[in-house]
Amino acid sequence: MSVIRLLVLGAVRQHGRAHGYQVRNDLEYWGAHEWSNAKPGSIYHALKQMAKQGLLHAHEIAPSTAGGPPRTEYEITEQGTAEYFSLLRESLTAYDQKPDVLAAGLGLMVDLPRQEVLTLLEERIRAIREWRVAVTEYYTPEDGPGQLGHIGEIMNMWVHSADTGAEWTRALIERIRGGAYTFAGEGEPFVGVLAEGEENPFATGKRPPEDRC
Repeated sequence: MSVIRLLVLGAVRQHGRAHGYQVRNDLEYWGAHEWSNAKPGSIYHALKQMAKQGLLHAHEIAPSTAGGPPRTEYEITEQGTAEYFSLLRESLTAYDQKPDVLAAGLGLMVDLPRQEVLTLLEERIRAIREWRVAVTEYYTPEDGPGQLGHIGEIMNMWVHSADTGAEWTRALIERIRGGAYTFAGEGEPFVGVLAEGEENPFATGKRPPEDRC
């Protein structure tokens, strides 16, 4: 699954229209440059590639009065919206992906209705449970990892990851059931993007040439 596509589509959708530097600034604000592959080059590449694929519409904007080349502003299309929600739903149910997949889904989950998110997280737990059963067909956790020599530590890690992943997901489900956060259709959402010109306290301070896009 492409985390960068999900993040970029989510950021553009929240703005309505956004240029590349705004999207990059938002993802740094979320810390995505630390826990995903959302680096400047990949962000600008994703914007241009998704515009070619019809997921984003590119608007050419006149140069500013201060000079410099024109920017391109991007707006999500109907096809892009469908792709966004497909990736978002997948990110919340996929248990066998890198951690950045789940992190991206958590950052955008409030774009879905509350009940749907609960259903997706329950599906995540079911998938984890089935995966754990498959692992324990060959490994009995109660007997300890030593039963398979040091290779047993691999099985032990997998089982431990499954147990902690399911426990964490159940706790999240309870928080959401208890009314935490504002989901789609419930009122004014949490503003997770920066306004034009708003200072980003988590910015890296590095502005590559692509920032003119």
